[in-house]
Amino acid sequence: MELKGAQLVFNDKSINMVPGKSAFADELFVEFKTEELSPGTRIQITIHPKQKITLKSLTVKLQHSFSPSDKIFCNGFQSWTESREFTPSETVFPIKKIATKYLQYWGDYSFVDYPEQPGNFHSWTYSYVRSGRELAFIGSLNEFTGFTLIKHNSSTNEILIEKDCSNLALDHSYPAFDLLITRGSEQPVFDQYTKLMDIKPPTAKPAIGWTSWYNYYNKVTEEDIISNLEAWKQSNQQLEVFQIDDGYQKQVGDWLDIKASFPSGMKGVSSKIKAAGFKSGIWMAPFVCDSKSKIFQTQKDWLIKDAAGNPLKIGYVPMWGGWFYGLNFYNKKVQEYLSGVIFTMTNKWGYDLLKLDFLYAATINPPSNKTRGQVMREAMEFLRKQMGDKQMLACGVPLGSAFGIADYCRIGPDIHLKWEHKLLKFLRLRERLSTVQALKNTIGRRQLSGRVFMNDPDVFILRKENNKLTATQQYTVLLINALFGDFCCTSDLLNSYEEEQFTELAEMYKWRNSTVQSVEDDGNLYKIQFTNDNLLYTACCNLSSQKQALRLKENSMELAPFESIVLSKQNFA
Repeated sequence: MELKGAQLVFNDKSINMVPGKSAFADELFVEFKTEELSPGTRIQITIHPKQKITLKSLTVKLQHSFSPSDKIFCNGFQSWTESREFTPSETVFPIKKIATKYLQYWGDYSFVDYPEQPGNFHSWTYSYVRSGRELAFIGSLNEFTGFTLIKHNSSTNEILIEKDCSNLALDHSYPAFDLLITRGSEQPVFDQYTKLMDIKPPTAKPAIGWTSWYNYYNKVTEEDIISNLEAWKQSNQQLEVFQIDDGYQKQVGDWLDIKASFPSGMKGVSSKIKAAGFKSGIWMAPFVCDSKSKIFQTQKDWLIKDAAGNPLKIGYVPMWGGWFYGLNFYNKKVQEYLSGVIFTMTNKWGYDLLKLDFLYAATINPPSNKTRGQVMREAMEFLRKQMGDKQMLACGVPLGSAFGIADYCRIGPDIHLKWEHKLLKFLRLRERLSTVQALKNTIGRRQLSGRVFMNDPDVFILRKENNKLTATQQYTVLLINALFGDFCCTSDLLNSYEEEQFTELAEMYKWRNSTVQSVEDDGNLYKIQFTNDNLLYTACCNLSSQKQALRLKENSMELAPFESIVLSKQNFA
């Protein structure tokens, strides 16, 4: 990757900049620093206004020769967004227009251009081009002043790195870019990237948990929690966290108003979980509320507004009764409310872990003097401060904002009780419920775990009832989550397990103590080389609906659709 220059557009002017040289105008001057590393280059651009200005765009230009055999990794906007390696000939599509009204704010559709042409891709925070086992890597070392958008064009052999700062009102020095451009094999590259970010590595340990959502959804009751709690306690199976998900509260947003189906109250339930020997966890979505909530009915001034001054509909969830709305993080009353909620959950109710969901909502419609990245980082720092030393599981969050703050972080979408959600796929929602997409995200974002937070790949499901995944699909989910996940949960009631399920559960405990060495794939068949107990293995996972051929030493075989197997290294040709 060759650095060509940069361009700044502000007010009605533009400045073309040369690497290593400052640029001047009547209204500002810009520092453009480059530092040669071993390996790689660090690029820093800082804008110093002399008066109030409005930024329009800031772009760094790179030249890179793409090969048809390259793989281009693109990190999606938030936890749920499609994140994987693409071939240079693929095309990325935005959500279909018929779904825009309901789902556009779940991703970047409202503020990023999708060319809908082969070879055009965009990635947030970091990206790489893989040639064989060597990565040509780009990573932002500072997402706190604004998100970084990396655009690849394999047709023109050009990469544009843009700061998400359009229409930012600026009257102070602004450290816009701090970038690493480097090359090397996977582990050294990501080690260098996270070391230069100068953040503390996560102290949280890998954990196995139970969560209520994927069996009971928002119809969960205290009786459901207690029956599962007793089953896990009596089973003597390894488990660290017992987490209550959405459904305990009367309405989304009214976190302290508890349903009658929890007669012991949330403090009572937390006490029972801890008495059974587990950490207690609870879900909330701090920056959203539904239309039936007390917040929406009585605190309209707390809500994000549209251009006409009306509460902005930021999404539609049928389980919540329809539309939901975002809270204005910079409203002091909102902060006071959330501070009180978190204090109650952690100090009065005694929960050890909070799952904080739909966090991207804080970035919608930022104030004129803030970027989306600034809002999200400040919101995350606020949440971290309120929680103290309690554990945070972040979900639905732009990942760069969670670096060094979240203990655990979701790195894929919710799995589905089928392999794929056909309607949401048809609508091209890149944040859709999807088991196969969750697995590809889990593999694609694997390098972050243990470096910036611990990865949460979402749940595995082994039960037979209330589930439409086949046994083959269930095992593939289990294996990939075990190899790549550090916060592995299920929603299964152990009382329903037969010998087959307990055998697979034992396998999960075994494989999760593995160290992944490398991953090779063609987008359908994934070959994962790993060590376990000082032995070398290869997991072969077919994520497609077609048979896939495997070449072995003695003969060849076919993997059925969605099938996975684990082989010792000596089996391969």
